[in-house]
Amino acid sequence: MSTKKTGIDQQLIRDLASILDDTNLSEIEVEQGDLRIRVSRQINVQAYAPAAQFAAPPVAAPATAAPAASAPAAAVDTSKNAVPSPMVGTAYAAPSPDSKPFIEVGQQVREGQTLLIIEAMKTMNQIPSPRSGTVTAILFKDAQPVEYGEPLVVIE
Repeated sequence: MSTKKTGIDQQLIRDLASILDDTNLSEIEVEQGDLRIRVSRQINVQAYAPAAQFAAPPVAAPATAAPAASAPAAAVDTSKNAVPSPMVGTAYAAPSPDSKPFIEVGQQVREGQTLLIIEAMKTMNQIPSPRSGTVTAILFKDAQPVEYGEPLVVIE
């Protein structure tokens, strides 16, 4: 006589949730025989950037220079108003290659508005604005790999 497990393995679910916490992933899925379990969570993006890591030396700009979308990262104060990457992945400025970008420098954004998409493990993660304000700098290029904590957008 065989003993077949009929309930869901709660320890497996706890282990998967622990993996999500340890790796900062937003979703994980496993399949064992006929059983398939997917554990996911909502990521709340907070504008946290350690000042020591992102502090840039002051750069003197000519008085006639206008801010540009491709301003070098050193010319922008990313210590307090930067939106950092919540994960490692590839950053995309638009929902598809032939679409208009989500944001542009000088544009007003509202809290919760999508700023960009980061693809991580073949999952497209929309990155929302943590606050309302004006986009003063976009610090990544479309389809650029990004690291966890890397400043992506500055919102004043």
